[in-house]
Amino acid sequence: MSNPSPSEQRETERPLQSFTGHLVLVGAGQMGGALLAGWFRLGLEPSRVTVIDPRPSDTIRTLLADHPTAINPPAAAPADVMVLAIKPQMADEVMPQVKHLVIDTTVVVSVMAGKTIARMEEVFGAGTAVVRTIPNTPAAVGRGITGAAANGHVTAAQRALVDTLLGAVGSAEWLEREDWIDAVTAVSGSGPAYVFLIAETLARAGAAAGLPADLAARLARATVEGAGELLYRSPAIPPATLRQNVTSPNGTTHAALQVLMAPDGVDPLFEAAVAAAAKRSRELAG
Repeated sequence: MSNPSPSEQRETERPLQSFTGHLVLVGAGQMGGALLAGWFRLGLEPSRVTVIDPRPSDTIRTLLADHPTAINPPAAAPADVMVLAIKPQMADEVMPQVKHLVIDTTVVVSVMAGKTIARMEEVFGAGTAVVRTIPNTPAAVGRGITGAAANGHVTAAQRALVDTLLGAVGSAEWLEREDWIDAVTAVSGSGPAYVFLIAETLARAGAAAGLPADLAARLARATVEGAGELLYRSPAIPPATLRQNVTSPNGTTHAALQVLMAPDGVDPLFEAAVAAAAKRSRELAG
């Protein structure tokens, strides 16, 4: 039996049942929708939520039909929590439109890439409590990991609430410094794409070794899925130990790892890839 994910543990506890404030979700796309569904699973009362999205998907409309929630009302009460889940290229247009919902006691939570805390303070006010986050796509299945950085105006109670809200789609890591966000983006934000690429590359290598392409693809996919699940079920065991456990001296795995772990193997490639992603993250924020 697998370990429950952090979001599954919170679902059992339903910690958002006690939330009595007003939560405004701006943007109900893939990430915003995943968060919203997770909040309802954690016991959030639909009447406590206002969704602002000019073009909600059919999936969101169905979700809100099952959980009657205000959507695009002509007027809305000020927010205790505002979650900005919009595309970064829309931010400069949308943020001023919802600024009137942010008051002294509001905490603004951004799940946008490339928008700094300073930029949000510029829009919403210098004293606004702001949390900048970087989630990743496994949030869609409750197995995401989110890096979060808060400014000095975020209270302990607000941080605890935001931690619970982010926990609806996985777990959160609180960062001591906002400028770590670029590296977090490069490792975990972009990281799922690297794993998917490994599955693709392993499948191509299997086909090059003589396997039918469809068989190689099934083997590679199942291997990546299974290795990830083994890693998940072994939280106390370092990845290096798991690797060593399947590597017999002078065996087949050892032969492959001699190539992958060579000085010109995957380490320098991944270092260069993560550095490139972090550099691009800094450029987008600039």
